[in-house]
Amino acid sequence: MENKELIEKGNAILGIEFGSTRIKAVLINDKFEPIANGSYTWENSLENGIWTYPLSKIKEGLQTSYAELKKDVKEKYGLTLKNLKAAGISAMMHGYLAFDKEDNLLTPFRTWRNTITGQASKELSDLFNFPIPERWTISHLYQAILNKEEHIGKISTVYTLAAYIHYLLTGEKNIGAGDASGIFPLKIQNTKADYNSDFVKKFENLESVKNLGIKIKDIFPKVLNAGEIAGKLTEQGAKFLDPSGDLQAGIPFCPPEGDAGTGMVATNSVKEKTGNISAGTSIFSMIVLNKDLEASYPGIIDMVTTPDGKPVAMVHANNCTGEHNYWVNFIKEAVEEMVGKENTPEIGSFYDKLITKSLQADKDCGGLLGYNYLSGESITGFTSGRPLFVRSENAKFTLANFMRSLMFSSLGALRCGMDILYEKENICVESMTGAGGYFKTEAGLKYMAAAMKTKVSAMETAGEGGPWGMAILAAYSLDSDKNNLADYLEKKVFNTCKKITQEAEKELVESFNIFLERYKKGLAIEKAAVEKL
Repeated sequence: MENKELIEKGNAILGIEFGSTRIKAVLINDKFEPIANGSYTWENSLENGIWTYPLSKIKEGLQTSYAELKKDVKEKYGLTLKNLKAAGISAMMHGYLAFDKEDNLLTPFRTWRNTITGQASKELSDLFNFPIPERWTISHLYQAILNKEEHIGKISTVYTLAAYIHYLLTGEKNIGAGDASGIFPLKIQNTKADYNSDFVKKFENLESVKNLGIKIKDIFPKVLNAGEIAGKLTEQGAKFLDPSGDLQAGIPFCPPEGDAGTGMVATNSVKEKTGNISAGTSIFSMIVLNKDLEASYPGIIDMVTTPDGKPVAMVHANNCTGEHNYWVNFIKEAVEEMVGKENTPEIGSFYDKLITKSLQADKDCGGLLGYNYLSGESITGFTSGRPLFVRSENAKFTLANFMRSLMFSSLGALRCGMDILYEKENICVESMTGAGGYFKTEAGLKYMAAAMKTKVSAMETAGEGGPWGMAILAAYSLDSDKNNLADYLEKKVFNTCKKITQEAEKELVESFNIFLERYKKGLAIEKAAVEKL
């Protein structure tokens, strides 16, 4: 079926993902090909010590990204988008959105980026003998209880961002297994993933929790697994998404997912011994396990799940490309000052040229060192960050060396976490696939392979992986064959997908290792900067 006819008959599928800096909407056809898109740029802000986004921006971003997609459909196919076959919502995982029974927000949205729940994280990790990171929803909830915050007694529902938007559109308080695994630990129970009942009992038996009468399944969304229907677009939801009134209600929605889950789907990494890396504003690797880890590594290795409930070891670093984005924009501004805006290339050209230039760097990056810590980094022991660039008096301060040091810095914390899986747990990874902005250049793929010490592939959809992966999950929820998710992806989605694979090049592996040794030694400098500045 041609795309125009497919859209006209309401058979296109929509995926929307709320990332840290962009909200992206993608429409796919019956061959899983993106056929239209829209986006909205936003940024979190630090208010009263809390990283947050206002609800007004959530609404504006959702409506704008959809309106841009709708406009793209109109321009490409001459049609007004009115109906869809299925849809799904994804967003950055974790965080804390607490509402009372009248759906009033009780405290500003606390995003994954906050590192303010250290006591709760440690106490719960010890209670469960299971790593509970600071950014998890249960950590935010329990820290608020420990702090005796006034709003705790008024809580009716606590959402992740994806679950909250799904509720606005469908009226259903549901969540996908992958996103739910960043709320509270999951366990396969009666063939499906659900909140770990043993841990639920331990949590609810804590004196402070018992006194408040808080029940996990009362306040957190219901866990659904990939392939299930999680609700339908209501009349009110249709108006919320498309205020023009063109969009019809009744569209089935799949379970809302986190960006980790959509990353696994978009990179065909839901089988055991496969892995994926999502590298953008933050960075994380996901390894689907074929055995349990021998130890617990709170603050370094998280345990989450695939959208269909398989255990996954996750190494998550809060900071990746954010700092070198600032530097590229700084260089662009300098060029504009010299030659004028009208003669200055678009920002994409700066990334391509500057990152490609880094391949000419000296093996030791000229002795340059940088830290991309715009916020705290638990893997290396920081609750707050200071972006930092350091060089010795005899360092070779060239453009190529500077750019490579920025690219390597983006991967430093991740590699520190991955070394635990490689060296202490002897985890076997047969393949890794990347998605996100870091992979938009050939150099980025080369550096990732060097840092991960294994071959890494990038799909042709690497730059738009999240919303595309969400659209695939929406399509899977309607699949009549009901293959398991791994088989569905392998046989129906990726059987013809093009990808580029990069082996770990010996010289770049050595270059990264030299940088990593300097990076680890220099953490004392970063510590001093955090304490003194």
